[in-house]
Amino acid sequence: MVRQLGELENAIMTRVWQWNRPVTVREVLLDLRSEREIAYTTVMTVLDKLHRKGWLRRERAGRAYRYEPVSSREAYTAALMNDAWATSDNPAAALVHFFGLMSPEQREALRDALRVAALFPPDPVGPDSAGSGPDTGETAPGPAR
Repeated sequence: MVRQLGELENAIMTRVWQWNRPVTVREVLLDLRSEREIAYTTVMTVLDKLHRKGWLRRERAGRAYRYEPVSSREAYTAALMNDAWATSDNPAAALVHFFGLMSPEQREALRDALRVAALFPPDPVGPDSAGSGPDTGETAPGPAR
């Protein structure tokens, strides 16, 4: 059931990103029904859950809501990966297993990402490091939600 809910969240978010405009529950429902039998209340509940999680914003349009994404697909994917990784008792072992599941193309994309990440200095770690670097007058960016 949890896996199915996650798959439904992903299916809904994919549509919201693809359409690139505010969407209603009914629009998402009609599109999902081309693939599976699903109830209006299920789609409404998942959209509301995604709103409460901070992935969608909504605006009232008459008696319904229109939903739109708060951030990119990449930020959403990264947060899902981080959440999954955080559930492990042994994160290093989880990464080893994850890398073992990757295709050669995915491993090459990982190598590219690590090369890009190496261009940026590591974030300070721990409360003692706050303010230890030079004061540039800039504010660090927050989460992409």
